[in-house]
Amino acid sequence: MTKNTGNTAGTATTGRTEKQGEQQNEQQAPSVLDNFRPLIVDVAVPLGSYYLFKNAFGMSTFAALAWSSVVPAVRTVWSLVKERRTNALAGLILFVNVVSLLLSFVAGDPRLMLAKDGAVSSTVGIGILVSVVLGRPMMSEGMKPFVLKGDPAKAAAWHRLTSGASVRSVAFRRKEMAFSLVWGVALLAECVMRVVGAYTVPIDTMVWLGTVLTVGTLALAFVVSGGLAVEPMEKMLAAEVEAAAEAEKAAVTVAA
Repeated sequence: MTKNTGNTAGTATTGRTEKQGEQQNEQQAPSVLDNFRPLIVDVAVPLGSYYLFKNAFGMSTFAALAWSSVVPAVRTVWSLVKERRTNALAGLILFVNVVSLLLSFVAGDPRLMLAKDGAVSSTVGIGILVSVVLGRPMMSEGMKPFVLKGDPAKAAAWHRLTSGASVRSVAFRRKEMAFSLVWGVALLAECVMRVVGAYTVPIDTMVWLGTVLTVGTLALAFVVSGGLAVEPMEKMLAAEVEAAAEAEKAAVTVAA
């Protein structure tokens, strides 16, 4: 009787623990709004505020572009202050934006303000390409969480592949380099298109077209880098995990 009661109590406790864990996961899971908040703040707010300032308040094109850049700048600063840590990429983007904005005010040229958005893409793109040349592809850290998915076996396999301890290491590193290379080239291409568009396309058109260029570039980079690098890397990771599992089984069999 006592034994059954203990099992029942343990089952109840386990049930409560699992339920609490599920509730915590639900609380921690980001909502749709959380996922799209950066897109809303960085794209929708600046674009919408530009037309609001220009059409509703009658501001000049230059003034409307200047004021519509305030929100992204404030968001970047706030992120740095809130996180209380140095983020190299965020700091780089903030620096380029601030300098470009100041130069635009001095020049008083709204087209320069449109072209300056490409400075971020070009700077980041060059940084990525330099990292490839140095053999330390910058985009790998951003790709790892999506490929590993928190799997310790895949994390160990990634380490073996990138450290040269696997027969697949050379091929894996090539794909890793290719991933960053695609993104570096894509960002540089976007910069060129932005600058050309800023001085050849009507300003009102370029305001929304710039967003289209950004979204299109990101989408194309995702597709190309996914097929060229991510998918082959996932297959190599799976093969490495399987090889490690088989080696472990063989070691256990020999020991037995």
